[in-house]
Order: sequence, then C-alpha cells, then structure tokens
Amino acid sequence: MVTGIHIILTYKCNIECDHCFVYSGPQAEGTFTLPEIRGLLDQAAELGSLEWIYFEGGEPFLFYPSMLEGIKLARQKGFRVGVVTNAYGAVSNEDAFVWLRPLADLGIDDLSISEDSFHWDGGGKSPAFRALEAARDLGMRSASISIARPFIEAVPGDGQERGKPVIGGGAMFRGRAVDTLVEGLPRRSWRELSECPHEDLRSPSRLHVDPYGYVQVCQGLSIGNIWKSRLSEIAAGYSPDSHPVCGPLAKGGPALLATQYKVDHEDEYVDECHFCYLIRRALLDRFPEHLAPRQVYGPEVEVRD
Repeated sequence: MVTGIHIILTYKCNIECDHCFVYSGPQAEGTFTLPEIRGLLDQAAELGSLEWIYFEGGEPFLFYPSMLEGIKLARQKGFRVGVVTNAYGAVSNEDAFVWLRPLADLGIDDLSISEDSFHWDGGGKSPAFRALEAARDLGMRSASISIARPFIEAVPGDGQERGKPVIGGGAMFRGRAVDTLVEGLPRRSWRELSECPHEDLRSPSRLHVDPYGYVQVCQGLSIGNIWKSRLSEIAAGYSPDSHPVCGPLAKGGPALLATQYKVDHEDEYVDECHFCYLIRRALLDRFPEHLAPRQVYGPEVEVRD
C-alpha cells in the first residue's frame, strides 16, 4: 500500500555531490511546472492510501515559488508534507529565518536538511546548521541528514572471521556514487549479492515521481509514467513478477538480474546497490521505459527525455 509520494521537483541542483543518487547538478535537466504539480497531486489524491508528500530533488529550493505553491496545494488536499534540502540559501541567521518562515506558516510536517562535508567544506556555521537553528526557532520538526565519505569499519580477518565487509559513512552506491566513491573499498563475490536489501520491490510503500512523469520504486527503476497512465492505475497494476527488471531483482537480487539477461560483469562489487546499478546501466537500451530517466545513469549515457 502506497503511503508516500516523493516528488522530485527538479533534477537540477546548485552543487554536484559525489554521493548523489540521481546525478543531480547545475546542468541537470527536468523540473516540474506548476500545472504538472497540480496534475500529480490530483492523481495522488485518487490513491486513497496516501499520507505523505515530500518535495525533494535535486534541490527543490531552486524553484522556491513552485515548491511553496506545491506545499500549499498538498496541504489543502490533506496530505502531510515534508521537504528535503541542502539549505544553500541560509547564508545568515536572518536569511535562514526568512527563507523558512513561509514553510512554517504553511505547516509542513518534516524538514530534512543535508548537513555534511559533501555540502559544506568551509569554516564556521554551515547554511545547514543555520537552517536547523531557524527551524527550531520557528517550531518546525526538522532533522539533519549526514553522509560521510565511505570508510572501512571492518573486513573479514580483522577480528571478523565471518560475514561481509562493513563499510561506514551511510552512502548508497547508486547514481554518481558508483563513479566517485567505490575505489579502494572491499568487495564481495557477485554471487553473494542475491537480494535487494533496501527497497521493498514487491509491495512498495513509497514511490518517487519525477518531472518526466516516471514513477520509480528505486532511483532510475520505473514502473510507469503518470503522463501516460493515472498514478492509481500504475500502483494498482504493478506486479513485480511481470516487470522485466523488478521481477529478477525481487527473486534473486542483482545476481539473478545479471544472470537472466546474460550481462557481462566483474567478479566482485562493493554491495548489492553497486552491482545492481551497473547491471541496470548495461541494460538501458534493452529496457528504456523501465530504466528511466536515462540521465540518472550518468552523463556518458545521458539523453534528454
């Protein structure tokens, strides 16, 4: 039962983080218009089970008026609303307060702010820190998202005779992270990577919808398009076993996906996400409507949808 829709308001971002799931950056394409936001929210209301709407990106504050109107419309429909941001505009305490006060007035229910070295490497208070202080003063429910560069916590043989390597930092090896953060990390046999440990592909409770209309159960893994079919029809009609990519992943993880489609691959990968992302990238031309939008798989394969 779908209880949350995460609206990727834009793929554009003011920075290019190494750990970005969706390859966002200043040059990224794809932004919702206000009519499209209204259309999506109308479709979302048809689901019946929906509780939450999140606005994220990219960086949703780059399109501040559209984001505010979207929040207003979502609240009018009775949804709880959250926003995910890097708080780049909180360049002073006063700026942070003025920036966030309209969101507080609209009554958003959750504000998640990225606060880590990927987003700020300068001295003093970061914009994220100022935004968190302002959110507290405004009585907003807020929390920080902090991702560190991957580091090795333990590997078999370092007092850990069995099991798998433990990699800290919290980064997910999807999107740009596959091309920027995996070097030097311990790897496991591809045969061990036989499940999807992070997404419920059989019965997803949240879906991501992007400006191109793609409904994604994981970044770049589409189950339909809201500009071609209603969101309620897509959710009700979703059957993982009949989906050419979700089916193998749900049954046997990226190992089965690679085997079923006879994709050439290496012997070892950092984890399931690392292997899955690269296998999906290799299958882009075979399943263009299911592995979409193409741009989240990197600039070397990027095309405009």
